[in-house]
Amino acid sequence: MKFTPIPITLTHCAKTFHLTRVLEPIDLSIEAGETVVLLGPSGCGKTTTLRIVAGLETPDAGGKVAFGDDDVTHLPIERRQVGMVFQSYALFPNLDVRGNVGYGLRIARTEPSLARRRVDELLAMMRLEAHADKPIDKLSGGQRQRVALARALAREPRVLLLDEPLTALDAKLRDTLRREMNTLLRSLGVTTIYVTHDQAEAMELGDRIVVMSAGRIEQVGTPRDIYYRPETRHVAQFVGTLNRIAGHRHDGHLSTLGGSIVLPASIASGSGAPAAATHSDEIELFFRPEDARLVAPHRASLRGVVETVAFLGERTRVTVTGAAPDALVIDAGGRFPLTPGDAVGIELNSDGLIALP
Repeated sequence: MKFTPIPITLTHCAKTFHLTRVLEPIDLSIEAGETVVLLGPSGCGKTTTLRIVAGLETPDAGGKVAFGDDDVTHLPIERRQVGMVFQSYALFPNLDVRGNVGYGLRIARTEPSLARRRVDELLAMMRLEAHADKPIDKLSGGQRQRVALARALAREPRVLLLDEPLTALDAKLRDTLRREMNTLLRSLGVTTIYVTHDQAEAMELGDRIVVMSAGRIEQVGTPRDIYYRPETRHVAQFVGTLNRIAGHRHDGHLSTLGGSIVLPASIASGSGAPAAATHSDEIELFFRPEDARLVAPHRASLRGVVETVAFLGERTRVTVTGAAPDALVIDAGGRFPLTPGDAVGIELNSDGLIALP
């Protein structure tokens, strides 16, 4: 199949329902062929944004949606040439798999031989050839998801929109289909917007991630940017697990409850101190669980006591108290033997320290 990817531009797009502003004015540019994930909790505005792109909602006065050079702000969904996959899939129970995939082509009165070739190609792409004549109620959840995606692609859309398409699936199947979808989207090259509240989906599927909160865009960046260089506390706390360590800066160290840590040069000098500090010598820093290492107490200048131990197979997640004002969550190797009450030392990767406003 051939797709001609186009860029998408949202300019000052807001949305108000019954005098309630659910989406603040946002500006967002998506490159041709890019997969952008809208990530955030329920009610943050991500689905409203997707529906504005689709043409299911119109932005408030002054907002503009452009596909390439075309202003599509007031075009309905049927004239925007978008493919959409909903959370519920919205498949037709009275049609078999082939009928569902080819439905849009039939409505568009596509020449029958061309329509059949395209449907056959999509069935092969989705590994559904053996299920082509089955009714929808005889399919598994994963097979239904692939039928919905094939139907969305059948008319070779300019834009592909996916609204939490994996939410209804069990965890193992969701992981498998996420990997398959990642491969598929990369091979198709179609401009895609994907909505989810699942961090793992966002990290694996997105060329860039748009983190949203309370109807606003908090940060736009690559998965690595979002994870390692969050710009706000909401982003840092929503994406992954975050530890806080607070204390006083003195002689290039941060002194806290369980000892001290060496500060990176920029923070030690004060130039990189978080803006939220109330006094010049009071600071707080953050780090991810994988940016710390547990060692024998006598080998570390920061010490604490194991509170809980959760064996997760490939790693052991350990909660340590007494090292900092807040409990710290640290990932150790899966074979690392620990029990609650053990005294431990903590070594931090200085490159993993995050200063937030």
